[in-house]
Amino acid sequence: MSVMETPLHAIQVIVTTRYLEDQSIPGDDRYVFAYTIRIHNLGEVAAQLVSRHWVITDANGKVQEVRGDGVVGEQPWLQPGQHFEYTSGTVLETALGTMRGSYHMLAVDGTTFDAVIDPFTLSIPRTLH
Repeated sequence: MSVMETPLHAIQVIVTTRYLEDQSIPGDDRYVFAYTIRIHNLGEVAAQLVSRHWVITDANGKVQEVRGDGVVGEQPWLQPGQHFEYTSGTVLETALGTMRGSYHMLAVDGTTFDAVIDPFTLSIPRTLH
């Protein structure tokens, strides 16, 4: 979870992840993960999520960078106190990886800022024998 520390412009990002076993093929080095993002405007002014930037790294050190407008086809406006939640996914060649990134935001007062997304882990569930 990360929060930008400005009273006017404060965006909290909370991430939960899950492994999609039914879409994964470990024998072919295909591991599919879903992540659900909850973006909460803790600031005092409305802000729009304009674009995203992700850095996805697998256990072999392979890095993918993803940039694009909005998230899941939307560029949501968040009033103070509002949140927006969405689920997306990624495919790795390893059973373990990390993601980190940022959302570029535009506040109603004309200020642009980045809401940082702290690194989080993508991992298949471990089983005990």
